[in-house]
Amino acid sequence: MEKEKNPQSQKTTLIIIAVITILFLIGITIGVVYLANSDAQITGQVRDIFIIILVMESFLIGAALIILIIQLALLSNLLQNEIRPILSSTKETIRTMKGTSQFISERAVMPIVTIGGLLAGGRKLFEIIGFIRKDNTKE
Repeated sequence: MEKEKNPQSQKTTLIIIAVITILFLIGITIGVVYLANSDAQITGQVRDIFIIILVMESFLIGAALIILIIQLALLSNLLQNEIRPILSSTKETIRTMKGTSQFISERAVMPIVTIGGLLAGGRKLFEIIGFIRKDNTKE
């Protein structure tokens, strides 16, 4: 298994990410100031490059959305054609087990309990009448 990072390593990683973010923001600020002081031709070229980058990003987001829709369709298909039959089979098995347990309870357990109760009652009756001696060695 993968080793978990210790707190010192996590702290170092967080500091590196913070420094990179600050440097990135400083670079953007310097670029904006440079573009504000430059002529219109350079600013137009940079604007055109950013428009091209945004169009490419839009294509990537569109492709990601198409993939997401396909994955949702596959998940829906999985739920309808595989999970639902498993659930219905499980429900049927539970019903069968319930019926089996009721049958065993009615046909096997109840008669045994009834006979055991009658035997215990008969034994107690014979103890009261005096045919059987009460066993006092258990105490």
